[in-house]
Amino acid sequence: MLDRSTSEDPPPTEASPETRPVKFRGGGFIPKTGRHSGWIALLLAIALWQLAASLALVNPLFLPAPSAIARAIYQLAISGALWQHLSYSIMRIGVGWILGTATGVVVGFAIGLSALARSVGITFISALFPIPKIALLPLLILWLGIGEQPKIATIALGVFFSTAISVYSGVDNVPRNLIRMAQSFNVPFPTIVRRVIWPGALPSILAGFRITASVALLLVVSAEMIGAQYGIGAFVLQAGNLMQTDQLLAGATIKCFHALPRSSRNKSSFCCTGRSEKLNSTESASASWVTHCQLGTTNKSRGPHSKV
Repeated sequence: MLDRSTSEDPPPTEASPETRPVKFRGGGFIPKTGRHSGWIALLLAIALWQLAASLALVNPLFLPAPSAIARAIYQLAISGALWQHLSYSIMRIGVGWILGTATGVVVGFAIGLSALARSVGITFISALFPIPKIALLPLLILWLGIGEQPKIATIALGVFFSTAISVYSGVDNVPRNLIRMAQSFNVPFPTIVRRVIWPGALPSILAGFRITASVALLLVVSAEMIGAQYGIGAFVLQAGNLMQTDQLLAGATIKCFHALPRSSRNKSSFCCTGRSEKLNSTESASASWVTHCQLGTTNKSRGPHSKV
């Protein structure tokens, strides 16, 4: 027989007193922004701009000082011209955005839920979406006449295509297993759309709303420059023709003030952008609403005596 030498395992060594905690290095590459760094950089840039204008380093005809721009905005406000131009622009943006969004949501859901609508709708959207909508304004003026209708129709067209694309993309991104699970429990199709597909597509739809708001802002300025008497775009064009650069930049600053932000996670605002807190809270609450609606549909379909 072979002699087997019994060897005992060495006792576990105690931790060396020289060991020290190591900082966690797997935090990823998520960029972090300071709360006030953006505002500090913005104020610093404005101060340098004002200093350069005060020292006559730049020609005020080509680049007026920030104080001159603020003075022009104040004069427009007390004269009432600012509110007149701003009211026309807001009216056109609001009506055009509502019409384009409502139509885009309906068409987007039809493309996402119907095979026939998908085969027909995607073909037309792919063919017409690349066309610059402002190029259609002369044709819309010929069709609808001179007035507010061509400008609103131009904005609605630009909003429609982006909304339809974001809606049916959101419908396509809804997990198919949730839809199959609801169908296996014999949930009616309208309930599936209302309790599963709509909550699942809502984050993409809200992201599309941000994009279409920016599209509407760009189109209203372009449309007002071509054929409008009142509006911020018409005011900027008139100021440029008269070489009134302080009023031109005043109009651009006003547009910048009520422009919608495009980032949903950045806590600091960009130059002159107003933060849309209601839309941000809706986006953050949509995730929990998705889970609530989907779980509610599943539990309702199982019944009170069902077992998993």
